[in-house]
Amino acid sequence: MAEKKTAIPDDIAKMNFETALKELEGIVGKLESGNAPLEESIELYERGNLLKAHCESRLKAAQAKVEKITLGADGAAGTEPANID
Repeated sequence: MAEKKTAIPDDIAKMNFETALKELEGIVGKLESGNAPLEESIELYERGNLLKAHCESRLKAAQAKVEKITLGADGAAGTEPANID
């Protein structure tokens, strides 16, 4: 069965990666605490999924930019791992 894609709401789409990740971490904390009522937990879970998808999209876009600007020694386009230590 194919997975149905859900449109990302405008408020999430406008977030930068760091803001979306911070909100996602807060949602995970609330869900892990087990203190939220069932209906709120479902809403939090759904928003968390949307935030996760947004973060993944931002990361893929960043990776594509890094790969685009990475050139091989001969000047030909190529990819190599980023040294982020």
